[in-house]
Amino acid sequence: MTNSFSRIRLAAIGLVLTAALGTVFLVGCRTCQPAACSNNVPPSGFTALFNGGDLTGWWGATTEDPRKYLALPPAEFAGKHDASLADIRQHWSVQAGELVNDGHGLFLTTEKNYGDFELLLDYRTVPLADSGIYLRGCPQVQIWDSTETAKFSLGADKGSGGLWNNSPGAPGKDPLVKADKAFGEWNHFRIVMAGSRVWVWLNGRQTVNGAVLENYYNRKLAVPPRGPIQLQTHGGEIRWRNVFLRELGSDEANRWLRGQDPRGFKPVFNGKDFAGWVGPLDCCRVTNSAIVWQRRKGGTIYTQAEFTNFTVRLEFKLPPGGNNGLAIRYPGSGDTAYVGMCECQVLDDQYEQATGEKIDPRQAHGSAYGMVAAQRGYQHPIGDWNYEEVTVVGPTIKVELNGTPILDADLSRVTEFAGNHAHPGKDRTSGHFGFAGHNDPVMFRNISIHPLN
Repeated sequence: MTNSFSRIRLAAIGLVLTAALGTVFLVGCRTCQPAACSNNVPPSGFTALFNGGDLTGWWGATTEDPRKYLALPPAEFAGKHDASLADIRQHWSVQAGELVNDGHGLFLTTEKNYGDFELLLDYRTVPLADSGIYLRGCPQVQIWDSTETAKFSLGADKGSGGLWNNSPGAPGKDPLVKADKAFGEWNHFRIVMAGSRVWVWLNGRQTVNGAVLENYYNRKLAVPPRGPIQLQTHGGEIRWRNVFLRELGSDEANRWLRGQDPRGFKPVFNGKDFAGWVGPLDCCRVTNSAIVWQRRKGGTIYTQAEFTNFTVRLEFKLPPGGNNGLAIRYPGSGDTAYVGMCECQVLDDQYEQATGEKIDPRQAHGSAYGMVAAQRGYQHPIGDWNYEEVTVVGPTIKVELNGTPILDADLSRVTEFAGNHAHPGKDRTSGHFGFAGHNDPVMFRNISIHPLN
Protein backbone atom coordinates (compact mmCIF):
# COMPACT_ATOMS: atom_id res chain seq x y z
CA MET A 1 0.00 0.00 0.00
CA THR A 2 1.45 3.32 -0.98
CA ASN A 3 -0.84 5.36 1.20
CA SER A 4 -1.02 6.17 4.81
CA PHE A 5 -2.05 3.40 7.10
CA SER A 6 0.99 1.27 7.46
CA ARG A 7 3.51 4.05 7.43
CA ILE A 8 2.19 6.20 10.28
CA ARG A 9 3.52 3.70 12.72
CA LEU A 10 7.28 4.20 12.52
CA ALA A 11 7.90 7.81 13.55
CA ALA A 12 10.29 6.71 16.26
CA ILE A 13 11.34 3.44 14.66
CA GLY A 14 15.01 3.55 15.56
CA LEU A 15 14.54 3.70 19.29
CA VAL A 16 11.52 1.37 19.33
CA LEU A 17 13.25 -1.35 17.39
CA THR A 18 16.50 -1.06 19.29
CA ALA A 19 14.64 -2.02 22.43
CA ALA A 20 12.36 -4.54 20.76
CA LEU A 21 15.00 -6.44 18.87
CA GLY A 22 17.77 -6.41 21.42
CA THR A 23 20.09 -5.38 18.57
CA VAL A 24 22.32 -2.35 18.59
CA PHE A 25 21.05 -0.29 15.65
CA LEU A 26 22.37 3.09 16.72
CA VAL A 27 25.80 1.61 16.96
CA GLY A 28 27.99 3.80 19.09
CA CYS A 29 29.95 6.41 17.19
CA ARG A 30 29.38 4.69 13.87
CA THR A 31 25.97 6.35 13.53
CA CYS A 32 26.54 9.33 15.78
CA GLN A 33 30.20 10.38 15.62
CA PRO A 34 31.83 8.58 12.66
CA ALA A 35 35.14 10.42 12.92
CA ALA A 36 35.70 9.15 16.44
CA CYS A 37 35.97 5.50 15.37
CA SER A 38 38.61 3.63 13.42
CA ASN A 39 37.62 3.92 9.78
CA ASN A 40 36.39 0.87 7.86
CA VAL A 41 36.14 -1.30 10.99
CA PRO A 42 32.54 -2.56 11.07
CA PRO A 43 30.36 -2.40 14.17
CA SER A 44 29.24 -5.68 15.71
CA GLY A 45 26.91 -7.58 13.39
CA PHE A 46 27.93 -5.62 10.27
CA THR A 47 30.23 -6.56 7.39
CA ALA A 48 32.58 -4.05 5.75
CA LEU A 49 31.77 -3.85 2.03
CA PHE A 50 34.93 -1.77 1.54
CA ASN A 51 38.01 -3.18 3.26
CA GLY A 52 39.90 0.13 3.39
CA GLY A 53 42.73 -1.09 1.17
CA ASP A 54 41.52 -2.12 -2.28
CA LEU A 55 38.43 -2.78 -4.41
CA THR A 56 37.99 -6.43 -3.51
CA GLY A 57 34.31 -7.41 -3.70
CA TRP A 58 33.33 -4.78 -6.27
CA TRP A 59 32.78 -4.57 -10.03
CA GLY A 60 31.29 -1.95 -12.34
CA ALA A 61 27.83 -1.39 -13.74
CA THR A 62 25.77 1.63 -14.72
CA THR A 63 22.08 2.58 -14.68
CA GLU A 64 20.79 -0.71 -16.07
CA ASP A 65 18.06 -3.09 -15.05
CA PRO A 66 19.70 -5.51 -12.58
CA ARG A 67 17.19 -8.21 -13.49
CA LYS A 68 18.78 -8.41 -16.93
CA TYR A 69 22.38 -8.92 -15.87
CA LEU A 70 21.42 -11.12 -12.92
CA ALA A 71 19.63 -13.41 -15.38
CA LEU A 72 22.65 -13.81 -17.67
CA PRO A 73 24.26 -17.26 -18.00
CA PRO A 74 27.26 -17.50 -15.64
CA ALA A 75 29.88 -17.28 -18.38
CA GLU A 76 28.21 -14.26 -19.98
CA PHE A 77 27.90 -12.48 -16.64
CA ALA A 78 31.55 -13.23 -15.86
CA GLY A 79 32.54 -11.58 -19.14
CA LYS A 80 30.47 -8.48 -18.32
CA HIS A 81 31.93 -8.37 -14.81
CA ASP A 82 35.54 -8.71 -15.93
CA ALA A 83 35.17 -6.21 -18.77
CA SER A 84 34.08 -3.57 -16.25
CA LEU A 85 37.22 -3.73 -14.14
CA ALA A 86 39.43 -1.64 -16.42
CA ASP A 87 36.96 1.23 -16.20
CA ILE A 88 36.75 0.83 -12.43
CA ARG A 89 40.56 0.99 -12.09
CA GLN A 90 40.61 4.13 -14.24
CA HIS A 91 38.07 6.12 -12.24
CA TRP A 92 38.13 4.62 -8.73
CA SER A 93 41.03 4.51 -6.30
CA VAL A 94 41.77 4.02 -2.62
CA GLN A 95 43.49 6.90 -0.83
CA ALA A 96 44.21 6.80 2.91
CA GLY A 97 41.39 4.37 3.58
CA GLU A 98 38.88 6.25 1.43
CA LEU A 99 37.14 5.14 -1.77
CA VAL A 100 37.65 7.96 -4.27
CA ASN A 101 35.89 8.47 -7.58
CA ASP A 102 36.80 11.21 -10.05
CA GLY A 103 33.21 11.89 -11.06
CA HIS A 104 33.25 9.63 -14.11
CA GLY A 105 32.97 6.02 -15.17
CA LEU A 106 30.93 3.04 -14.07
CA PHE A 107 29.30 2.80 -10.67
CA LEU A 108 31.00 0.69 -8.03
CA THR A 109 28.79 -2.39 -7.63
CA THR A 110 28.95 -5.12 -4.97
CA GLU A 111 29.64 -8.60 -6.23
CA LYS A 112 27.25 -9.94 -3.62
CA ASN A 113 23.50 -9.38 -3.90
CA TYR A 114 21.32 -8.49 -0.92
CA GLY A 115 17.69 -8.77 0.10
CA ASP A 116 16.69 -7.01 3.33
CA PHE A 117 19.47 -5.06 5.02
CA GLU A 118 20.69 -2.16 7.12
CA LEU A 119 23.42 -0.10 5.40
CA LEU A 120 25.74 2.45 7.00
CA LEU A 121 28.16 4.65 5.07
CA ASP A 122 29.93 7.99 5.07
CA TYR A 123 30.49 10.23 2.05
CA ARG A 124 32.09 13.56 1.22
CA THR A 125 31.66 15.35 -2.08
CA VAL A 126 32.35 18.66 -3.83
CA PRO A 127 30.28 21.52 -5.30
CA LEU A 128 28.26 20.69 -8.44
CA ALA A 129 28.66 16.93 -7.91
CA ASP A 130 25.62 14.68 -8.10
CA SER A 131 25.58 11.11 -6.82
CA GLY A 132 23.48 8.47 -5.14
CA ILE A 133 23.19 4.98 -3.70
CA TYR A 134 21.41 2.29 -5.72
CA LEU A 135 19.54 -0.25 -3.60
CA ARG A 136 19.39 -3.76 -5.11
CA GLY A 137 20.69 -2.11 -8.26
CA CYS A 138 17.77 0.33 -8.45
CA PRO A 139 18.12 4.14 -8.27
CA GLN A 140 18.37 5.70 -5.76
CA VAL A 141 18.96 7.41 -2.45
CA GLN A 142 19.92 10.81 -3.83
CA ILE A 143 23.06 12.84 -3.04
CA TRP A 144 22.94 16.47 -4.22
CA ASP A 145 24.85 19.68 -4.16
CA SER A 146 21.92 21.27 -2.35
CA THR A 147 23.25 24.77 -3.15
CA GLU A 148 23.28 24.31 -6.96
CA THR A 149 20.53 26.68 -8.10
CA ALA A 150 20.46 25.23 -11.61
CA LYS A 151 19.07 21.99 -10.14
CA PHE A 152 16.56 23.52 -7.72
CA SER A 153 13.83 22.73 -10.24
CA LEU A 154 14.83 19.07 -9.91
CA GLY A 155 14.71 19.16 -6.12
CA ALA A 156 18.32 19.85 -5.16
CA ASP A 157 17.21 22.63 -2.80
CA LYS A 158 15.37 20.03 -0.71
CA GLY A 159 18.65 18.27 0.09
CA SER A 160 19.95 14.72 -0.12
CA GLY A 161 18.45 11.51 1.20
CA GLY A 162 15.25 11.20 -0.84
CA LEU A 163 14.23 8.45 -3.27
CA TRP A 164 14.64 10.80 -6.19
CA ASN A 165 13.67 8.33 -8.94
CA ASN A 166 10.22 7.73 -7.45
CA SER A 167 7.31 9.23 -9.38
CA PRO A 168 6.49 12.92 -8.81
CA GLY A 169 4.48 13.29 -5.63
CA ALA A 170 5.15 9.72 -4.52
CA PRO A 171 6.10 9.11 -0.86
CA GLY A 172 9.85 9.30 -0.32
CA LYS A 173 10.73 11.20 -3.51
CA ASP A 174 11.61 14.35 -1.58
CA PRO A 175 13.43 14.10 1.76
CA LEU A 176 11.40 14.89 4.88
CA VAL A 177 14.08 17.34 6.03
CA LYS A 178 17.20 18.94 4.62
CA ALA A 179 20.11 17.40 6.51
CA ASP A 180 23.20 17.93 4.29
CA LYS A 181 26.41 19.13 5.91
CA ALA A 182 28.61 21.84 4.43
CA PHE A 183 31.15 20.90 1.74
CA GLY A 184 34.34 19.54 3.22
CA GLU A 185 32.49 17.68 5.98
CA TRP A 186 31.64 13.99 6.03
CA ASN A 187 27.97 13.02 5.81
CA HIS A 188 26.59 9.82 7.30
CA PHE A 189 23.77 7.66 5.92
CA ARG A 190 21.81 4.96 7.66
CA ILE A 191 19.50 3.08 5.26
CA VAL A 192 17.17 0.19 6.03
CA MET A 193 15.45 -1.78 3.28
CA ALA A 194 12.76 -4.40 3.94
CA GLY A 195 10.98 -5.63 0.85
CA SER A 196 10.53 -2.57 -1.35
CA ARG A 197 10.20 -0.25 1.64
CA VAL A 198 13.04 2.05 2.62
CA TRP A 199 13.92 4.12 5.68
CA VAL A 200 16.73 6.68 5.44
CA TRP A 201 18.54 8.85 7.99
CA LEU A 202 21.09 11.45 6.89
CA ASN A 203 23.33 12.80 9.63
CA GLY A 204 20.94 11.45 12.23
CA ARG A 205 17.79 13.04 10.76
CA GLN A 206 15.14 10.95 9.07
CA THR A 207 14.62 11.77 5.40
CA VAL A 208 12.51 8.77 4.30
CA ASN A 209 10.04 6.84 6.45
CA GLY A 210 9.11 3.46 5.05
CA ALA A 211 8.37 4.57 1.48
CA VAL A 212 8.21 2.08 -1.39
CA LEU A 213 11.21 2.32 -3.71
CA GLU A 214 9.69 2.23 -7.19
CA ASN A 215 11.26 0.19 -9.95
CA TYR A 216 12.77 2.86 -12.20
CA TYR A 217 13.23 0.33 -15.01
CA ASN A 218 9.63 -0.90 -15.09
CA ARG A 219 7.17 0.75 -12.74
CA LYS A 220 4.68 -2.06 -13.28
CA LEU A 221 7.10 -4.43 -11.52
CA ALA A 222 8.42 -4.23 -7.99
CA VAL A 223 12.14 -3.86 -7.39
CA PRO A 224 14.01 -7.19 -7.46
CA PRO A 225 13.93 -9.26 -4.26
CA ARG A 226 17.74 -9.29 -4.27
CA GLY A 227 20.38 -7.16 -5.95
CA PRO A 228 23.65 -5.26 -5.44
CA ILE A 229 24.51 -2.03 -3.67
CA GLN A 230 25.87 0.54 -6.13
CA LEU A 231 27.75 3.77 -5.44
CA GLN A 232 26.90 6.21 -8.21
CA THR A 233 29.35 8.65 -9.77
CA HIS A 234 28.03 11.65 -11.62
CA GLY A 235 30.04 14.77 -12.46
CA GLY A 236 32.26 15.46 -9.47
CA GLU A 237 34.62 13.83 -7.02
CA ILE A 238 33.02 11.84 -4.24
CA ARG A 239 34.69 9.95 -1.41
CA TRP A 240 33.26 7.08 0.63
CA ARG A 241 34.32 5.26 3.77
CA ASN A 242 32.83 3.09 6.53
CA VAL A 243 30.58 1.20 4.13
CA PHE A 244 28.96 -1.42 6.36
CA LEU A 245 25.99 -3.73 5.81
CA ARG A 246 23.99 -6.06 8.02
CA GLU A 247 21.49 -8.46 6.48
CA LEU A 248 18.07 -8.66 8.15
CA GLY A 249 16.34 -11.92 8.94
CA SER A 250 12.65 -12.48 8.24
CA ASP A 251 11.45 -11.71 11.77
CA GLU A 252 13.39 -8.47 11.99
CA ALA A 253 12.21 -7.34 8.55
CA ASN A 254 8.63 -8.08 9.59
CA ARG A 255 9.02 -5.91 12.69
CA TRP A 256 10.26 -3.02 10.58
CA LEU A 257 7.31 -3.41 8.26
CA ARG A 258 4.55 -3.87 10.79
CA GLY A 259 5.71 -1.81 13.73
CA GLN A 260 2.70 -1.07 15.90
CA ASP A 261 -0.76 -1.25 14.34
CA PRO A 262 -1.87 2.36 13.89
CA ARG A 263 -5.18 3.76 15.09
CA GLY A 264 -8.18 2.16 13.43
CA PHE A 265 -6.83 -1.39 13.32
CA LYS A 266 -8.44 -3.89 15.69
CA PRO A 267 -7.53 -7.55 16.22
CA VAL A 268 -10.08 -10.00 14.84
CA PHE A 269 -8.31 -13.03 16.36
CA ASN A 270 -7.48 -12.97 20.08
CA GLY A 271 -4.71 -15.58 19.91
CA LYS A 272 -6.54 -17.84 22.39
CA ASP A 273 -9.71 -19.21 20.81
CA PHE A 274 -12.15 -18.67 17.96
CA ALA A 275 -14.35 -16.09 19.63
CA GLY A 276 -15.87 -14.00 16.84
CA TRP A 277 -15.31 -16.70 14.18
CA VAL A 278 -17.72 -19.18 12.59
CA GLY A 279 -17.58 -21.96 10.02
CA PRO A 280 -15.97 -25.42 10.27
CA LEU A 281 -13.76 -24.45 13.21
CA ASP A 282 -12.75 -28.07 13.85
CA CYS A 283 -10.51 -27.67 10.80
CA CYS A 284 -8.15 -25.57 12.91
CA ARG A 285 -6.42 -25.38 16.27
CA VAL A 286 -4.99 -22.45 18.19
CA THR A 287 -1.35 -23.12 19.01
CA ASN A 288 1.17 -20.56 20.28
CA SER A 289 -1.23 -17.68 19.49
CA ALA A 290 -1.64 -18.83 15.88
CA ILE A 291 -4.44 -20.43 13.88
CA VAL A 292 -2.99 -23.73 12.68
CA TRP A 293 -4.84 -25.52 9.89
CA GLN A 294 -5.15 -29.25 10.39
CA ARG A 295 -3.88 -31.72 7.83
CA ARG A 296 -6.43 -33.23 5.45
CA LYS A 297 -9.15 -30.76 6.45
CA GLY A 298 -10.66 -28.08 4.25
CA GLY A 299 -13.36 -25.46 4.36
CA THR A 300 -13.65 -21.73 5.06
CA ILE A 301 -13.65 -20.22 8.55
CA TYR A 302 -14.65 -16.57 8.75
CA THR A 303 -15.37 -13.61 10.99
CA GLN A 304 -18.88 -13.07 12.30
CA ALA A 305 -18.46 -9.43 11.33
CA GLU A 306 -18.84 -8.33 7.74
CA PHE A 307 -16.71 -5.73 6.00
CA THR A 308 -17.08 -3.52 2.97
CA ASN A 309 -13.81 -1.65 2.39
CA PHE A 310 -10.92 -2.59 4.68
CA THR A 311 -7.24 -3.24 5.19
CA VAL A 312 -6.19 -6.48 6.85
CA ARG A 313 -2.73 -7.04 8.31
CA LEU A 314 -1.57 -10.54 9.19
CA GLU A 315 1.33 -12.96 9.34
CA PHE A 316 1.41 -16.45 7.83
CA LYS A 317 3.76 -19.41 7.72
CA LEU A 318 3.75 -22.08 5.02
CA PRO A 319 4.94 -25.68 4.92
CA PRO A 320 6.54 -26.87 1.65
CA GLY A 321 3.81 -26.82 -1.01
CA GLY A 322 1.40 -25.21 1.45
CA ASN A 323 -1.95 -23.98 0.12
CA ASN A 324 -4.62 -21.80 1.73
CA GLY A 325 -6.33 -18.51 0.92
CA LEU A 326 -7.82 -15.31 2.29
CA ALA A 327 -11.59 -15.21 1.89
CA ILE A 328 -12.47 -11.68 0.75
CA ARG A 329 -16.11 -10.53 1.12
CA TYR A 330 -17.23 -14.10 1.69
CA PRO A 331 -21.05 -14.56 1.82
CA GLY A 332 -20.89 -17.30 4.46
CA SER A 333 -21.36 -20.39 2.29
CA GLY A 334 -19.99 -21.85 -0.92
CA ASP A 335 -16.54 -21.80 -2.47
CA THR A 336 -15.10 -18.38 -1.63
CA ALA A 337 -12.91 -18.38 -4.76
CA TYR A 338 -16.08 -18.04 -6.82
CA VAL A 339 -18.94 -16.81 -4.61
CA GLY A 340 -16.92 -14.27 -2.63
CA MET A 341 -15.26 -11.22 -4.15
CA CYS A 342 -12.19 -13.42 -4.40
CA GLU A 343 -9.88 -15.83 -2.70
CA CYS A 344 -6.59 -14.03 -2.27
CA GLN A 345 -4.26 -16.95 -2.71
CA VAL A 346 -1.86 -18.13 0.01
CA LEU A 347 0.55 -20.55 -1.62
CA ASP A 348 4.18 -21.63 -1.42
CA ASP A 349 6.04 -19.72 -4.18
CA GLN A 350 7.84 -23.01 -4.88
CA TYR A 351 4.60 -24.98 -5.05
CA GLU A 352 5.33 -26.45 -8.48
CA GLN A 353 8.75 -27.70 -7.41
CA ALA A 354 7.39 -29.03 -4.10
CA THR A 355 4.41 -30.87 -5.59
CA GLY A 356 5.24 -31.45 -9.24
CA GLU A 357 1.92 -29.80 -10.18
CA LYS A 358 1.68 -27.04 -12.77
CA ILE A 359 -0.34 -23.95 -11.82
CA ASP A 360 -1.84 -21.07 -13.74
CA PRO A 361 -0.06 -17.77 -12.89
CA ARG A 362 -3.42 -16.59 -11.50
CA GLN A 363 -3.11 -19.27 -8.81
CA ALA A 364 0.22 -18.01 -7.43
CA HIS A 365 0.53 -16.45 -3.99
CA GLY A 366 -1.20 -13.09 -3.62
CA SER A 367 -3.25 -13.54 -6.79
CA ALA A 368 -6.96 -12.89 -6.98
CA TYR A 369 -7.48 -16.60 -7.53
CA GLY A 370 -8.23 -17.45 -11.13
CA MET A 371 -8.58 -13.79 -12.14
CA VAL A 372 -5.42 -11.65 -11.76
CA ALA A 373 -1.86 -12.89 -11.23
CA ALA A 374 0.38 -11.42 -8.54
CA GLN A 375 4.14 -10.92 -8.82
CA ARG A 376 6.16 -13.82 -7.44
CA GLY A 377 9.44 -14.24 -5.62
CA TYR A 378 8.92 -12.13 -2.49
CA GLN A 379 8.15 -14.76 0.15
CA HIS A 380 10.44 -15.46 3.07
CA PRO A 381 11.97 -18.95 3.24
CA ILE A 382 9.66 -21.83 4.09
CA GLY A 383 9.39 -22.10 7.87
CA ASP A 384 9.70 -18.32 8.40
CA TRP A 385 6.79 -15.99 9.07
CA ASN A 386 5.66 -13.69 6.28
CA TYR A 387 3.93 -10.34 6.76
CA GLU A 388 1.10 -9.30 4.45
CA GLU A 389 -1.27 -6.36 4.05
CA VAL A 390 -4.36 -6.52 1.85
CA THR A 391 -6.50 -3.48 1.07
CA VAL A 392 -9.94 -3.82 -0.50
CA VAL A 393 -11.76 -0.70 -1.73
CA GLY A 394 -14.73 -1.00 -4.05
CA PRO A 395 -13.77 -3.43 -6.84
CA THR A 396 -10.02 -3.06 -6.20
CA ILE A 397 -7.67 -5.24 -4.20
CA LYS A 398 -4.05 -4.48 -3.37
CA VAL A 399 -1.62 -6.93 -1.79
CA GLU A 400 1.71 -6.11 -0.20
CA LEU A 401 3.87 -9.07 0.79
CA ASN A 402 6.86 -8.58 3.09
CA GLY A 403 6.99 -4.91 2.15
CA THR A 404 6.63 -5.37 -1.62
CA PRO A 405 3.45 -4.54 -3.57
CA ILE A 406 2.63 -7.68 -5.58
CA LEU A 407 -0.97 -7.10 -6.71
CA ASP A 408 -3.02 -4.04 -7.66
CA ALA A 409 -6.16 -5.17 -9.46
CA ASP A 410 -9.60 -3.85 -10.37
CA LEU A 411 -11.76 -6.97 -10.48
CA SER A 412 -14.60 -5.16 -12.20
CA ARG A 413 -12.45 -5.19 -15.34
CA VAL A 414 -11.74 -8.91 -15.31
CA THR A 415 -13.38 -10.74 -18.20
CA GLU A 416 -11.16 -13.82 -18.57
CA PHE A 417 -10.85 -16.52 -15.95
CA ALA A 418 -8.56 -19.48 -15.38
CA GLY A 419 -10.16 -22.59 -16.81
CA ASN A 420 -13.01 -20.43 -18.13
CA HIS A 421 -14.57 -20.83 -14.68
CA ALA A 422 -16.69 -17.73 -14.03
CA HIS A 423 -16.46 -15.87 -10.70
CA PRO A 424 -20.02 -14.63 -10.09
CA GLY A 425 -19.12 -13.19 -6.69
CA LYS A 426 -16.30 -10.91 -7.87
CA ASP A 427 -18.53 -7.82 -7.78
CA ARG A 428 -19.74 -8.35 -4.22
CA THR A 429 -19.54 -5.13 -2.20
CA SER A 430 -19.40 -6.61 1.32
CA GLY A 431 -18.96 -9.87 3.17
CA HIS A 432 -16.93 -11.71 5.79
CA PHE A 433 -13.16 -12.10 6.03
CA GLY A 434 -11.74 -15.55 6.51
CA PHE A 435 -9.36 -18.35 5.58
CA ALA A 436 -9.99 -21.00 2.93
CA GLY A 437 -8.08 -24.07 4.00
CA HIS A 438 -6.89 -26.78 1.63
CA ASN A 439 -5.71 -29.62 3.89
CA ASP A 440 -2.23 -28.17 4.58
CA PRO A 441 -0.90 -27.01 8.00
CA VAL A 442 -0.68 -23.32 7.10
CA MET A 443 -0.49 -20.95 10.10
CA PHE A 444 -1.88 -17.42 10.65
CA ARG A 445 -1.40 -14.95 13.49
CA ASN A 446 -1.61 -11.27 14.47
CA ILE A 447 -4.70 -10.62 12.35
CA SER A 448 -5.99 -7.04 12.49
CA ILE A 449 -8.54 -5.24 10.32
CA HIS A 450 -9.14 -1.54 9.70
CA PRO A 451 -12.63 -0.88 8.23
CA LEU A 452 -12.38 1.91 5.65
CA ASN A 453 -16.08 2.55 4.99
